[in-house]
Amino acid sequence: MVLGLSLPALTLIHVIISLIAIVAGLVVMFGLLGSKPMPALTAIFLLTTILTSATGFLFPFKELLPSHIIGIISLVLLAIACVALYGMKLAGVWRPVYIVTAMISLYFNVFVLVIQSFLKVPALAALAPAVPPAPPSGPVFAVVQGIVLVFFVVLTIGAWRRFRPMAFA
Repeated sequence: MVLGLSLPALTLIHVIISLIAIVAGLVVMFGLLGSKPMPALTAIFLLTTILTSATGFLFPFKELLPSHIIGIISLVLLAIACVALYGMKLAGVWRPVYIVTAMISLYFNVFVLVIQSFLKVPALAALAPAVPPAPPSGPVFAVVQGIVLVFFVVLTIGAWRRFRPMAFA
């Protein structure tokens, strides 16, 4: 039991929050490409992404794992993104700082989604078997993660070049 929740209930809540964060983040990313700020959806993206990383630390663990390192880095990046957006209002250098930190945090969520998909979806697990606690591996897994990385690099660069908010309230 964690916070009065069974482990399966915590897992379900964590997954739902993560999926909301990813969907909201992808919409926000494409909004950045069109120079559309989307303040409400951005707040949902940032909040649920913070909750995703934070709830990841509620699961029982005996040692620091790569997932914890990603969570810590993501929380630091999200703090910087929030300062850039809400504190500095995307002025000057804070616009690209926000774009990069927010999009790397979104990438981390998608990166973990791909790993979990290869672990939990039988058809994908057959393509890239894993020996727990190690993550999936092999050429199919590497290609999929490579495509995801290239997708995020290209779209983050595009957002950096195109996002010019008139005002972000």
